[in-house]
Amino acid sequence: MNKKDLQPKEYNEYYARYIDKVDENIELNIGFEVDKKMVVDFFNTIPKEKQEFRYQPEKWTIKEILQHIIDTERVFMYRFFCIARNDKTAFPGYEQDDYIAPSEANKKSMEDLIEEFSITRFSSLNLIKSISKENLKNMGTASNSTISARACAFILLGHSVWHIEIIKERYL
Repeated sequence: MNKKDLQPKEYNEYYARYIDKVDENIELNIGFEVDKKMVVDFFNTIPKEKQEFRYQPEKWTIKEILQHIIDTERVFMYRFFCIARNDKTAFPGYEQDDYIAPSEANKKSMEDLIEEFSITRFSSLNLIKSISKENLKNMGTASNSTISARACAFILLGHSVWHIEIIKERYL
């Protein structure tokens, strides 16, 4: 299944800023593999002296951004799993800022964060491969909006690109 198969009615307009960053022809499984390499390669290039840099006092550090990418993947892949399995539970919103301080990302090494991302992504890819094309289309509710299982996954592909672009623009 390719991103071009995704319909705008499958996700809240808010997520278009992430989905629009994903190539139209990218196949979901390949996208997750390519994105993993891109994320790992990028964060491996961050100099140690920049890893805890904030461009404004209230903004996250680069380590916290990577932790946020990991946390978001866990949240969205749980939604993906439940929706694909036709669970009709309405999932609550995800207040991303509430997750950062208790993550203690700045106490972790960049190597440990990259490993955590890699393991999380491996698990996500395994899950995606286990879901039929038909069940990828299942619809559910998250953050008071309708969303498909496959939209949950494609959002993640654009989400990492979004944050890497911000790091390049404002941190490096």
